[in-house]
Amino acid sequence: MSIQNSAIKIFTVFILLAFLSACSSTSSIKFWGDDEIDSDEPRALNKISFSQNINVRWYKSFVGENAFGNFIPAFSSQKVYFADSTGNIKSLDSSNGDIIWEQNFGALSSGVSAGFGVLVASDTTGNVITLDQENGTMLWKINVRGQVLSSAAINPRFVIVKTDSGELIALNKSNGSIAWSYRSKLPALTIRGSSSPVIDADQVYATFDNGRMGVFDLNTGFPLWDGAKPYASGTTELENIIDSDSNPLIEGGYVYTTNYQGNLNIFDIAQKRSVWQSKSSSFYSPMLIKGLIVLVESNSHFRSFFAKTLEESWSSDIYHNRKLSNPITNSGFIIIGDFEGYIHIIDPVNGKTIGRKKISKNPIKTLISRSKNFYAVDESFNLYALNI
Repeated sequence: MSIQNSAIKIFTVFILLAFLSACSSTSSIKFWGDDEIDSDEPRALNKISFSQNINVRWYKSFVGENAFGNFIPAFSSQKVYFADSTGNIKSLDSSNGDIIWEQNFGALSSGVSAGFGVLVASDTTGNVITLDQENGTMLWKINVRGQVLSSAAINPRFVIVKTDSGELIALNKSNGSIAWSYRSKLPALTIRGSSSPVIDADQVYATFDNGRMGVFDLNTGFPLWDGAKPYASGTTELENIIDSDSNPLIEGGYVYTTNYQGNLNIFDIAQKRSVWQSKSSSFYSPMLIKGLIVLVESNSHFRSFFAKTLEESWSSDIYHNRKLSNPITNSGFIIIGDFEGYIHIIDPVNGKTIGRKKISKNPIKTLISRSKNFYAVDESFNLYALNI
């Protein structure tokens, strides 16, 4: 493909996305008359009977814009570590949010990861930076020639990152030298987002923008097996985007993955192959809770399946196009955030909403569960510590 044709294609996609964005944000534009209901409009919240309350324990304000929701808190012992896009990295007391230490390392591309005594951050110029958890002192820095948009996986020997250029890199935890790397093939168009690699036993699991999942030997990086690419039947490159931006979920000898405009897949680790799939489109990892597999799709609809039989259980569209955050499980419930700053509690058995609280005027971008508490990050980098 020539440079000129590539430039024309990129420009055309940019114009199309800009037009779609303008249409979705301009209420005065109507294509079917004033009486027609716009199916793309976010659904209004229904009234519910509350049986669970949401408590805000504390919150802290950071700086920047968290448009992609890839700045996620990290934890170690009684500490919460959080970073914003301007480079502020802070260690907080998890009980009250008090600052223990803070550092700044310039504009960051994603949040921090914590494990085995270190913190890992990545800046917008492709540097992976490792810090001492106790005081924030930089231990080493290395440029990996691509932005890291997701959390690193850490074990006693390695720090493993995935770049926006599709490269999976294992760095030696002691000094940052490259132990091994693997480069996936990028499709023509991708969504700006990235899944995190997952270490399980002596293997690394990673999903890529071409829709595939790869499994690698932790020590050597040798590819052990990979998941088949889901079939894409679109007629344009936009319709054929199949990014896998969700982390692999590993449980009970199986790996659960999702991808955009693709499938919910279940892989048998022993057989090294896919054993079940259902057509679905999602940015988020599925959840396993109370004998169910529960999935939030890209249109903010819920689907659930019985884990034993894989028959469909309940489904729900009551949050249609409310731009839901990633779902989490906490205290036996499903918890989600939405574009109006609400947190919702959902009964996983039947999909009914049993609790709700507006905590922010900004969209909730990220949720993460930690023991009996959970944390929310909104688009303006406010960090909330909550519980039920």
